[in-house]
Amino acid sequence: MSPSPAPAWRAIRRAKGTAMTSPVKLIRTRRFGDDRGWFSETYSEAKLAQLGIVDRFVQDNQSFSKFAGTIRGIHFQRPPHAQAKLVRCVRGRILDYAVDLRRGSPTYGRHVAAELSAENGDQLYVPVGFGHAFVTLEPDVEVAYKVSDVYAPDCDGGVLWSDAAIGIAWPLPPGGPTLSAKDAQLPALSTFESPFDYDGQPLLPL
Repeated sequence: MSPSPAPAWRAIRRAKGTAMTSPVKLIRTRRFGDDRGWFSETYSEAKLAQLGIVDRFVQDNQSFSKFAGTIRGIHFQRPPHAQAKLVRCVRGRILDYAVDLRRGSPTYGRHVAAELSAENGDQLYVPVGFGHAFVTLEPDVEVAYKVSDVYAPDCDGGVLWSDAAIGIAWPLPPGGPTLSAKDAQLPALSTFESPFDYDGQPLLPL
């Protein structure tokens, strides 16, 4: 059985005099505007490598969510087809989450989140070893993301979106979330056997 989640963020400290970077990264994409609108470079292998992102992305996916309060997650793929993801919102707004699922991690079960929107153009990099989820903040939302391995149903996995041990405070409409039947029945973190090992990089606030 995997270890219990780590304490809250106040117990996580950067060592004095060291520059620690989080494995999950918020990427702020620059836009160049003029009278016509704007232009943005949404993916650059070389620039991502400067941030320590060296995954080879092999597939692009896109989802459409009709209702505000739609939750997709918390998802991952197990080895040998584990996936890193590079996520952006191309229509509407989402809160995007990464949950540390690496056994032995001092931040196991903790999460970070960022608002991604068509307006801000931000992207979230979610490496292997982290669960991924998002909730839509308005109707008719489209999310596009790159993955570092193909979809493999036999390696598909997840943990329950509402698990109190993870403690995500989802911003939901009065009627509650819209979920798939599959996501509503994912296992709790306490029964989850993690296939991911800690690599020495704790999760840090974005």
